Amino acid sequence: MDLVYLAPLAALIALAFAGFSFITVKKEGTGTEVMQKIAAAIHLGAMVYLNRQYRAIAVFVVVLAIVLAVGISPLTAATFVLGAVLSATAGYIGMYTATAANVRTTNAARRGIAEAFRVSFSSGSVMGMAVVGLGLLGLSVAYLALSAMGLPQGEVLSTVTGFGLGASSIALFARVGGGIFTKAADVGADLVGKVEAGIPEDDPRNPAVIADNVGDNVGDVAGMGADLYESYVGSIIAAMVLGITAVQTEMYAGLDPMQLVLLPMMIAALGIFSAIVGSFFVRTNKTEMTAIHMAFNKGLIVAIVLVVIATYFLVTTLIGPEYIGIFFAAIAGLVAGFAIGLITEYYTSYDRAPTLSIAKSAQTGSATTIISGFAKGMESTVFPVFFVAIAITISYHFAGLYGIAIAAVGMLSTLGLSLAVDAYGPVADNAGGIAEMSHQDPKVRKITDTLDAVGNTTAAIGKGFAIGSAALTALALFSAYTLAVGLNVIDVTNPMVFVGMLIGAMLPFLFCALTMTAVGKAAYEIVIEVRRQFKEIPGLMEEKADPDYASCIAISTNSALREMIAPGVLAVLAPLLVGYFLGPAALGGLLAGSLVAGFSLAITMANAGGAWDNAKKYIEQGNFGGKGSDAHKAAVVGDTVGDPFKDTSGPAINILLKLMSMVALVFAPLLILL
Repeated sequence: MDLVYLAPLAALIALAFAGFSFITVKKEGTGTEVMQKIAAAIHLGAMVYLNRQYRAIAVFVVVLAIVLAVGISPLTAATFVLGAVLSATAGYIGMYTATAANVRTTNAARRGIAEAFRVSFSSGSVMGMAVVGLGLLGLSVAYLALSAMGLPQGEVLSTVTGFGLGASSIALFARVGGGIFTKAADVGADLVGKVEAGIPEDDPRNPAVIADNVGDNVGDVAGMGADLYESYVGSIIAAMVLGITAVQTEMYAGLDPMQLVLLPMMIAALGIFSAIVGSFFVRTNKTEMTAIHMAFNKGLIVAIVLVVIATYFLVTTLIGPEYIGIFFAAIAGLVAGFAIGLITEYYTSYDRAPTLSIAKSAQTGSATTIISGFAKGMESTVFPVFFVAIAITISYHFAGLYGIAIAAVGMLSTLGLSLAVDAYGPVADNAGGIAEMSHQDPKVRKITDTLDAVGNTTAAIGKGFAIGSAALTALALFSAYTLAVGLNVIDVTNPMVFVGMLIGAMLPFLFCALTMTAVGKAAYEIVIEVRRQFKEIPGLMEEKADPDYASCIAISTNSALREMIAPGVLAVLAPLLVGYFLGPAALGGLLAGSLVAGFSLAITMANAGGAWDNAKKYIEQGNFGGKGSDAHKAAVVGDTVGDPFKDTSGPAINILLKLMSMVALVFAPLLILL
């Protein structure tokens, strides 16, 4: 069999495994009538939001497709639309599955933690395998179709970049819109419910509680899935583009360029098989959080070992043993991704020193909680920067610029499993909310809380992994851009290049300002609405009347769709305007400046937010006075500040970095003519 067909075959197997996992979820019962009613409200709210968001994004996709068709080529526009549609499809599948799995996880928790863990992880597997399956299938089919037309390989790869731009466009709006939705509801629910009214989290009397549960899905399932879908296809595209030019260097002289072009898709295909095998090792029937972490780590380690072995044989067989440096580059990225996950786990787990120190500082008030949390977030950038720097150094030393792109592909090769681990978290969180609102036995809530606490850490790890992979992917795309426009060096002594770097370094901060302000505005509206209902609905606090959940869902939906426009426009227009007015070299400076500043800022915000969240949960377990204490109130404030840090602005920065690089690469043919 021609190796080129291994990629679509692996993609189809991934989709088949996603289907199998979905069937596993659907076989589980949905529990009591009250549980079903709550789950139906969450499902309806999530799907209504997603449908409205996709209709809004469709307008952007159509407009940009027309621009691409006129300015670049109709084929590039077609691949752009394909990338956007498949990204949206992956998000839809993940969202639908997660909102079907939450109540089933609650029901399974009535029988024990092993069953609840199985259902929630199966739901995550649907998201993980759908992302890699649809991403690799669309990319490989587009590549094969364009090649079958007889186009030169350079033109084929230039056209395929449109697929990556489509993925990036959906990712930005999905992540920003979802982040605004979920954090507006979460902040509003916490400030009025937990701080002012003193009622528990997920209390059914809180009008924002259903919107909060909906937000967990639109932000951490659809948003995260679109984010990593973009990184996944972006890294493969960057490696393919660099592969066609790598043969012109001394390191790869004499090689058939097709070998280097096809290798990234082959590594991704082997990664899918490895992730599927690894997923069968994610099992536990123990109730300790450490056991659940071990189950996840065991599956990931199995997948990593398998992909290492497979990549070794692939490189030595397809390219040749003398090019073993490519293998080292892939392993450097793979190890760096796993290491960043471990560092993130250390800084955000509530049984580790950084989070415990934040919880301790909550005893002296909100100010010290915020100071210590932000400090730990900034401190947490040190090792991820080192790991990425080491991966870049090793991959470049052994395999050149092509090796850096391969490192990104290696880091993301087991995405099918690592995303499944991440996507399980929102399902467990929702399951806990349903248990609370349907008044289940406290043992059920204890099980879901255990799964949720692990889910908070896996979500933080997923964000760290996404940011780390974004750094390598953006660097690979940046390298592809410099080759496309003929930039051999970024000369920082050139005033225009330095201006570009300054603008690039500023953009992540402006982007965060826009997204944080959007959350603040939307949360303000939620707070006013929740206060109004507590005051004006007779019998609500005595549980003799039902709150109006729909109004809070509507506020979050409208705010998210309205406020996601400005950040999206900024990400697309900034590189185009700088490239047009200041030139391709200045645009190179912009991409470099944004990457350097944005990577550290994203790590800081994501880890600070995760640590604040788990510091609150540590206190809620009875430490430092437990729930209702002054320390708990201070920790809730810290968690509330951290919500948009970790779930809106921080994770969205990595999409900003990749999208700007992808826009520069796609529009490079026009910039050359300026």
